[in-house]
Amino acid sequence: MAPIFVGSNNENTRIRSNRIGFAASTSDPGSAAEGDGYYNSSDNQLKFYDGSAWSAIQGSGAVELVASGTLSNGQTVIVTSDGKAVGVGTTSESLGSIVSFDTGNTRRHNAVFDPDTNQVALVYAKDDPGYVVMGSISGNTVTYGTPVVFNSGSTQHNSITYDTTNNKVVVAFQDSGDSQKGKAIVGTVSGTSISFGSEVQFESGNTQSTSVVYDDSNDKIVITYQDYGDSSHGKSIVGTVSGTSISFGSVVEWSSASTSYITSTFDSTNNKVIVAYTVSSVGYMKVGTVSGTSISFGSAVQFNAAGAQYNNGTPMIYVPSIDKVLIAYRDGGNSNYGTIIAGTVSGNSISFGSETVFETSNTYDPSLAYNTQTNNIIVSYRDGGDNDYCKYSVGTISGTTITMGTPVTASTDSISEANTTYDSFNNRVLLHWAKDDSPQRGDSKVLRNEGTNLNTENFIGFSDAAYTDGQTANIQIISSVDDAQTGLTTGSLHYVQNDGSLSTTAGTPSVEAGTALSDTKIRIKS
Repeated sequence: MAPIFVGSNNENTRIRSNRIGFAASTSDPGSAAEGDGYYNSSDNQLKFYDGSAWSAIQGSGAVELVASGTLSNGQTVIVTSDGKAVGVGTTSESLGSIVSFDTGNTRRHNAVFDPDTNQVALVYAKDDPGYVVMGSISGNTVTYGTPVVFNSGSTQHNSITYDTTNNKVVVAFQDSGDSQKGKAIVGTVSGTSISFGSEVQFESGNTQSTSVVYDDSNDKIVITYQDYGDSSHGKSIVGTVSGTSISFGSVVEWSSASTSYITSTFDSTNNKVIVAYTVSSVGYMKVGTVSGTSISFGSAVQFNAAGAQYNNGTPMIYVPSIDKVLIAYRDGGNSNYGTIIAGTVSGNSISFGSETVFETSNTYDPSLAYNTQTNNIIVSYRDGGDNDYCKYSVGTISGTTITMGTPVTASTDSISEANTTYDSFNNRVLLHWAKDDSPQRGDSKVLRNEGTNLNTENFIGFSDAAYTDGQTANIQIISSVDDAQTGLTTGSLHYVQNDGSLSTTAGTPSVEAGTALSDTKIRIKS
């Protein structure tokens, strides 16, 4: 059959045997009727007229998203976790208001982020019983559910982790109401609450300084502790979660000396459990390897020469994005200054950079988090040299060299404990502490770090016009051409900068925007 022609054979739309040839133009036609379409050879997009304006069709280098905030024509755009379009830009550091998670007499705080429900699970003791409360962060505030009791007796030395395979919270603690035995319990999060299975004993002796981590490479829970009933030896035990219960292998002793200030973390890159502790006031670390329901350790490596001290919270963390172990402590050999150091695991050992002081005052209870969006270290602590205020310091790391910023006061109430937890879904840091008063109220604030909303994954393209908050925005994406730029370098690859501008030099993070076709046009790169 001969082809059917609409308009002239050379310029307008033609229907062929196995395809349609659209009319091509470098700009929108001057006059059109609703439903008219053509191929824009400048933007490489099919465009149709809706009766008032030309726009690219979906699937042709554009997508429609609801704007969150205002967007200017040609602005670089990211997609948020809730599927909205936001202009790329920087954020300033801000701290929310105090929110109490418990108005009673709280102590022994610790917390972990639950990535399945995007909540913080916060464990603590109030008077005697042990509780867990779920916290949901939104913006710079946090909303707590109802605290749930997991142990009705006197509860001490609380530690908490999250099993991402079984989607369970695991709490390890000393049951002071039952001869100071070491116990663990498994929790299931539902909505803004949590329920628990039965307590399981892992140590019959006086158990102190409990620290629990989850080894996701072996799907095991590892509890490390001081066996005060056995001359304060350092020990670990491997557990397996099944349903709402946990079972254990045999106890492994890794320090036969009097051991104190025990904490641990899991290196998810090298699949190792890292244990930090002190013997005769000297700070050491050991690297552990889980096999089945047991664990073995390499040799001790010193990280501090005299008096490293830390108590509650998370004084030590592992950061996968930089492949480093970080530990913060009170340095008894250096005027009790707040100090931090980075370690690198290799095989069954670990090496360290140089110590960095973050507080030149009497420092207690340092607790660490790492904001993976802004690439910042956050350490909170109690400043014994300034009325026991809760303070925090924000820093960066390059290799094993750490640079910390000026301390900031989070609360002018005197406190007895300080803790830090990172919410990786909302990119916020939860600071929480016990007010040093009667009662020791459990308080918290949400910290937003200075940085950018841009990362290596969320850039999608450019706004095709100006939009206000809540409008449906047409966003030009991969393979499309945006023509609303200025000052581009023709023929050069351009990168999105943290403030949303474009440059021929990569920023941090490095995000490619596309190649400039002229000083005003850029082809968007995948």
